[in-house]
Amino acid sequence: MKSLFLKEINAFFGSLLGFLILAMFLVAMGLIVWVFPETSVLDYGYADLEPLFTYTPYVFTFLIPALSMRAIAEERKNNTWELLRTSPLSLVQIILAKYLALLLLILLAVIPTLVYYFSILQLGDPAGNLDQAGFFGSWIGLLMIGAVFGAVGIFSSSLSSQQVVAFVMGVFLCFVLYFGFSALADLILGDWGYWVEEVSLSFHYINLSRGVIDSGDVFFLIGMIWLFLGLSVLVLKNK
Repeated sequence: MKSLFLKEINAFFGSLLGFLILAMFLVAMGLIVWVFPETSVLDYGYADLEPLFTYTPYVFTFLIPALSMRAIAEERKNNTWELLRTSPLSLVQIILAKYLALLLLILLAVIPTLVYYFSILQLGDPAGNLDQAGFFGSWIGLLMIGAVFGAVGIFSSSLSSQQVVAFVMGVFLCFVLYFGFSALADLILGDWGYWVEEVSLSFHYINLSRGVIDSGDVFFLIGMIWLFLGLSVLVLKNK
C-alpha cells in the first residue's frame, strides 16, 4: 500500500501538469484574496479572510476533479488496472492508497494559504486583531470539504476510463453536493427545505467556519467520504 501511495505522488510530481495545477490554484486564490477589487481584503477594510473561505470551494470544484481524474481512469485506459488487481493489495487498499495520495496533494495546495493568516495578523489594527477561532474553523472546514471532493473525484474516476469524462462527472457531482442542495432548499418551504439544506456540504462548511467544531458536522463530512469511497469499491467490483 505504501509503494502504491508513493507511486501516485511520484506520478503527479513527475510531470509538469501537477506543478501547473497547484500553481494555478495558488495564483487564483492570491488574485481573489489580494488583487481583485470586489474580493480583495485590502479594500475590504477588515482584518478578515472571508474571501479566501468563500471562493476556495468554487476553485475546489474544478481543482480536485482535475487532480483525481487520472487516479483510476488512467489505470484502466493504459490496461494496468488488471495488473494492479493481481498485486497482494485488496481493492479497498488500492482505493485507500490512491485516496490518501490525493489527500496529501490537497493538503499541499492548502498549506500555503496559511501565509495569508500571518499577513492578516500584521495588517490588523492593532496587529493580531483577527478572529482566530473563525479562521482555523474555516481552514479545517476547507480541508474537510477538500477531502469530500477528493472521495467524489475517486468515485468519478472509477466510473469511466476516460479522464475527461471523469473530470466532468467530478465537477458536476461536487457542484451539486456543495451548491445544488442549498439552491434547492431555498425553493422548498417548511421543514423539508431545512432537511434538504442539511444534506448540502455548504451548510456544514458554514457551521464549521463559525469557529465551533461540531461533531455532527464532522461526522457528516466523514460519512460522505466513506460513502463515495464505498461506492467506488462497489463500482470497480461490478466491473
